[in-house]
Amino acid sequence: MVNVIEIANVSVRLGDFLALRDISVNIQTGDFVAIIGPNGSGKSTLLRAILGLVPLESGRIKIFDKELRMIPPEWIGYVPQLKTVDRNFPAVTCDLVTSGIHRSWPGILTKKDHESVSEVLAMVGAEHLCHKPLGQLSGGELQRVYLARALVRKPKILLLDEPATGIDAVGEDYMYSILDEHLERADTTVLMVTHDWLTARHHANRVLLINHKLIAEGPPSEALNDKHLRAAFGHVGHAHDQPCDGASDV
Repeated sequence: MVNVIEIANVSVRLGDFLALRDISVNIQTGDFVAIIGPNGSGKSTLLRAILGLVPLESGRIKIFDKELRMIPPEWIGYVPQLKTVDRNFPAVTCDLVTSGIHRSWPGILTKKDHESVSEVLAMVGAEHLCHKPLGQLSGGELQRVYLARALVRKPKILLLDEPATGIDAVGEDYMYSILDEHLERADTTVLMVTHDWLTARHHANRVLLINHKLIAEGPPSEALNDKHLRAAFGHVGHAHDQPCDGASDV
């Protein structure tokens, strides 16, 4: 297997706070990696470090054995947890998805833009939303549109920060089915921040369990055992957040 992302001895300081401490892990082609940890444990910071959005205090991150500054932007798709788009901005869904191609709001969409956007909206089950104003999208619809925006350039790496935020259970199941199907037909590696252990168990093939440092990594059944969960969270679980095999409720 090819190493897609190499994270070596990475530490990140945000002001006076050490958000990540000496993280080392390699992510390989086709991996679906769930990044799990308590609130404020550095999960989103790790994604932002991979994107080059926060400086490293120490260590290095390489993508396909290249420095971050050498990576073409289209290689990475990103769905942030917080959607910063102004819902009152006079734009429609197709405009937002097209901004994933051009990295800016489009003026006039070309025929090629229309084809690419239609294809990816159909992929996420949102083709009917193409001309819907952003302000009229529900939370689940907006999440699908952001996923389409991340996929429109056919990235080699897809980074998802709590992608189920703001959508109901039906929408969440549909979104994960889209991701599973995408992984089957595309040569894409996925890193997903999530608080949901069951999601990690059923969809990810690897887990990074972190709390500012790397607690455990490996298959969900191994990384999310009782010992590792206690080290990360200080407890094991609750009725609404069942752990994987090998872990017990408290």
